[in-house]
Amino acid sequence: MPTTINTHEAKTHLSQLLIRVEAGEEIIIARSGKAIARLVAIEPPAKKVRLGGLKGKVWMAPDWDSPDEEIVSLFENSRIFSE
Repeated sequence: MPTTINTHEAKTHLSQLLIRVEAGEEIIIARSGKAIARLVAIEPPAKKVRLGGLKGKVWMAPDWDSPDEEIVSLFENSRIFSE
């Protein structure tokens, strides 16, 4: 449950409040008992995916997708595909 503090206390103790927020706490700032703001930590941006990052590091045989008779027969002769 978030902690509620008044605006005067928020101004006086902002540095300490930021430390608490960084630790995961949520703080509500109120004026005259009415909530007016919520102090929460900003989530770090998602890491961007760089396409082509493995170029030159991964090798695949030119015939990697050609059918392998042994594997095909295992699938075709299995109970799952026999119906």
